[in-house]
Amino acid sequence: MHPPARRALPLWAALLVALAAGPILDAGFPDRGWWPATFVGIGLVLAAAIGRSGWGSFLVGFVASMSFYLMHIEWASLFLGLVPMVALSTLESLFFAVGTVGITLAYRWIPRFWRGTWARLLFLPLVVAGLWTAREAIASVWPYGGFAWGRVALSQSESPFAALFGWVGVSGVSFIMVYLVAVVVECLRLRTADRLVRATVAVGLAAAILAVPAFPVTTDGTMRVAAVQGNGKAGYFDERQSGDLLDAQVDATLPVIEANDESDEKVDVVVWPEGGSDSSPLDDAYTAKVFDYVSREMDAPFVSWAVTTRAGDDGAPDTYYNTSMLWQAGRGQLDYYDKKHPVPFGEYVPDRAFWRPFAPDLIDLVGREYTPGTTDTVFDIDGVIAAVNICFDIVDDQILTDSVEEGARIIFAQSNTADFGRSDESVQQLAIARVRAIELGRTVVNISTVGTSAIIAPDGSTIDQLPTFTAAAMVDDVPLSSVTTPAVLLGRQFEWLVSGIGVLGVVLGGLLARGARKRA
Repeated sequence: MHPPARRALPLWAALLVALAAGPILDAGFPDRGWWPATFVGIGLVLAAAIGRSGWGSFLVGFVASMSFYLMHIEWASLFLGLVPMVALSTLESLFFAVGTVGITLAYRWIPRFWRGTWARLLFLPLVVAGLWTAREAIASVWPYGGFAWGRVALSQSESPFAALFGWVGVSGVSFIMVYLVAVVVECLRLRTADRLVRATVAVGLAAAILAVPAFPVTTDGTMRVAAVQGNGKAGYFDERQSGDLLDAQVDATLPVIEANDESDEKVDVVVWPEGGSDSSPLDDAYTAKVFDYVSREMDAPFVSWAVTTRAGDDGAPDTYYNTSMLWQAGRGQLDYYDKKHPVPFGEYVPDRAFWRPFAPDLIDLVGREYTPGTTDTVFDIDGVIAAVNICFDIVDDQILTDSVEEGARIIFAQSNTADFGRSDESVQQLAIARVRAIELGRTVVNISTVGTSAIIAPDGSTIDQLPTFTAAAMVDDVPLSSVTTPAVLLGRQFEWLVSGIGVLGVVLGGLLARGARKRA
């Protein structure tokens, strides 16, 4: 017989624990950044899920997730108000609730046929962690491209567990975190198992994980980058005149031009953020002259940004793109990247005819429909392959992995966070950029209109950072790398593997538990 477990919490207590779990989970993320709190929050969710009925488990998961997301993405209400934020939190909480039901079933079924102590201490947590990872993975890509914000791994950008990103990626770190917590939970639950055994398992596993060194990233050169934060009025609802954004960026760039003229070390590339110009140089002659001026005076290629349009076929409406472009004086646009992951209900409205009757005033606020891009994600800058991603792209695992597989030795992350004021959004995004630097083994130049702008080295350290809501620039020699980390090499395969273990484990558990009941 397996050792008896502690009794489940009554439902009312489980709901209180779930309600507390959300804020504790959020405390692990910036700006608080109390990374151990994330592990505590995971443990509270698991404790509340154990021993529930199906609907009780669904309710516990939903409450825990709502209390998390309503705090974690409160910045979303600054853009379009409370309704979209609550709607998004509700959608994510439905995913979370379904995932919690799966975890509850694993706790119910697996001990019925795998009765040994070691199965309880090590195998059951494996299934639980796999189910958690599967839920995160599905919600990150579906529907409408998914919402990958808030995965538990993203709280660990500056924790001792950060070294794991280069080995197993974001989903892998989420899996390891939940596995460690689930093992500790089982060690606490199995009252008749030897205490020394339980303590050795829990402490030994944590020590083994923390002993994993960072993947060694060797550099093969440097690039002198000038990244400019213009502090213009770049918010969707900001009152501004045409040309204000362009003027703000130019004003912040002029000191860089002057310093570059006086320095023996010339800049290799100039980078502006998303939202750095009002008009496209492809359509507006003045904007083209300004782009030429910046590139000519800096004597360097210029990674800039604009909203671009393409004529529709056979009288179809024009299509709009959120576009980063590589510009050089006298040659114009050398290359461009159209944002692959525009934000649904922020940069476009999917299935507009269906959703508009529910909230016409809100839907009509999103007047411009950005089309997802199909271009590659890299620019060749005088022989250096650089990846480009725009704002929300940074949370898309596939986009970032593809860019490294396409040869990128450095990553430019352009963003416009002006709509989110001084909320946690920009520091959460910077934390994701730091995770990507470690995961991919690449320097990430995270440049925003208003902050938080910073340059992150491949080991996750900060090379340079700008104060928020300040016109300023970072000019630094940053390392280049061509290393392929295991996280890139594995790609999504590790995510599929552990998710498959979770899903197949609970399905097999259900079938075997049913067979055991029939035999009894």
